[in-house]
Amino acid sequence: MGKTSWNLTLSTERLILRPQQPNAYEAWYVGFTGRLPSQHKYDEGFVNLEGCDSNWFAGLCQRHQQQAITDQSYIFAIFLQETGQHLGHVDLSTIRREENQWANLGYGIHNQYHRQGFGKEAVRAVLIAGFEELNYHRIEAAINLDNAPSIALAESIGMRKECIRCGFFYENEQWVDHLIYVAFPPDFGLNEKPPIETA
Repeated sequence: MGKTSWNLTLSTERLILRPQQPNAYEAWYVGFTGRLPSQHKYDEGFVNLEGCDSNWFAGLCQRHQQQAITDQSYIFAIFLQETGQHLGHVDLSTIRREENQWANLGYGIHNQYHRQGFGKEAVRAVLIAGFEELNYHRIEAAINLDNAPSIALAESIGMRKECIRCGFFYENEQWVDHLIYVAFPPDFGLNEKPPIETA
């Protein structure tokens, strides 16, 4: 995209979503170390942060920047506006530009903040930005067939169940089927845009 940095910041009623920055290390660390034990099959729960000091985190932020500058992926950290608490992330990864303008959606909320609507609020904002600011036409989420919380989130923001892709993802030493949920600009009251050159 010809840029040297990526600084897209989004605001919602309760949240700020922006690229991860080195000065957010403490909030990031507290968010991860405050996690509860795993709450369900697809909740990671505790994470080992051994070796994840501020220098490591600065390198992570730089890698995120490089991925955005080269249009590989855009990773938004989620913060609570009132307190600055780090709640999780939402990411968009480019699958193909040119005639498709197609991206994959990912999201994760620290489990101590589950069931408060933060995921729904954050993902909706990033989908809209994906269409309006990043010029995607199709954004999809690939979800395990039995991941009820993730399915509920996708459906709650108006994503459409499109299909099941068989043997789509390699997990736990086997190829696993995934549900595909998809969103397009008109689903959010936005106009379609023609493909653009991204190089």
